[in-house]
Amino acid sequence: MSALHDRLTFVKAPARDAQGDTAPVAETVAAILREVKARGDAAVRDFSARFDGAAPAALEVSPEERRAAVAALDPQTRADIEFAITNVRRFAEAQKATIGALEVEGLPGVHMGHRVIPIARVGCYVPGGRFPLLSAPVMTIVPAVVAGVREIVACLPPTAHTAMIAGCHLSGAHRIFRIGGAQAIAAMAFGTESVPRVHKIVGPGNAFVNEAKRQVFGPVGIDQLAGPSEIFTLADETGDAVMIATDLLAQAEHDLRTRVGLITTSAKLAREVLAEVDAQLATLSTANIAAAAWRDYGLIAVARDEADMIAYSEEIAAEHLQIHTRDAMAFARRLDNYGSLFIGTNASVVYSDKCSGTNHTLPTMGAGQYTGGLWVGSYVKIATHQWLTEEGVRQVAPPAARQAASEGMEGHRRAAQLRLDRMQTR
Repeated sequence: MSALHDRLTFVKAPARDAQGDTAPVAETVAAILREVKARGDAAVRDFSARFDGAAPAALEVSPEERRAAVAALDPQTRADIEFAITNVRRFAEAQKATIGALEVEGLPGVHMGHRVIPIARVGCYVPGGRFPLLSAPVMTIVPAVVAGVREIVACLPPTAHTAMIAGCHLSGAHRIFRIGGAQAIAAMAFGTESVPRVHKIVGPGNAFVNEAKRQVFGPVGIDQLAGPSEIFTLADETGDAVMIATDLLAQAEHDLRTRVGLITTSAKLAREVLAEVDAQLATLSTANIAAAAWRDYGLIAVARDEADMIAYSEEIAAEHLQIHTRDAMAFARRLDNYGSLFIGTNASVVYSDKCSGTNHTLPTMGAGQYTGGLWVGSYVKIATHQWLTEEGVRQVAPPAARQAASEGMEGHRRAAQLRLDRMQTR
């Protein structure tokens, strides 16, 4: 136990470890990948029947079915989806504007640069979940459209609500397939008779989806390995117990393994939030999920001062991090490790989850210490190039040849020296 942990008082500690608390899935996933790679569509149908209880004859959603799914949306639901699409697109376009091509002359005659190249074909996994997660296709597909990806393939479970198909269509997916789970990741990674092989796979999913992404990574890219959802709130004595408890439970209803927590400098607020969570669970319709998540993975820690509160938050690097302090904006500038930051009491995670514009596909389990979430830059590659004049060769050939010689790499030395020698004989 670290010295920092010794300085914290845990009003409520997690009962279980969300990172290690999963049934072994690696062998099951490896078998699914092998079968789909070997047998293509037939294996996909077999696994769909086994795991989803549905194996549609046509894996791809037809244009007519796509139009019908959109037509079946009630007007308000469609308006809300399009509102989210507009906001996510606007923010992705602003992000894209910060990524530019580069051309520099590092040394006289040594010209270097990079291009911003959209990935040619991307696979977006869209989870079905317990509820129709209408924001899920928006978050993975819209940034791909903005980035300029030429072909966007979406996969969602065959049992997913038709509104999810409509969401994929409205978000801009070029092709939509009724395939879920690890078999969807396998189909997109290897290609089948129906599903084209993609170059990168993005989007969250369950433990089997996550493990499949891990196993196929290399020949195909992935966005990240996402664990259970997380929300932490940092609060001082000004925190509102009702609001904090409401936000924690809003995230807890996502999944039985959601990590939810409060880190505060106020023991009084900690006790109030603990009581308020219990009170709200008594009337929450999704308490069967939220209560289990809170019981097993909920955390309330009291830090002796702001420095320890920040240090513990930086160690956790929460996926969603809310700041409920007296000067939230100034406090936020002291934080570096998080997936996405929600500054002040007006900035609820739920707004980002649904429609405000920032992406909700974010790093979990401490990955916020080294990466951010899904964004338009996830769908492009920055590829470098260089070209040299004769002056450039004079600049770099001698040190390159000397370095190669000192390393005993004669072929490298010859390649470095050849152009210089030919220039000198002309």
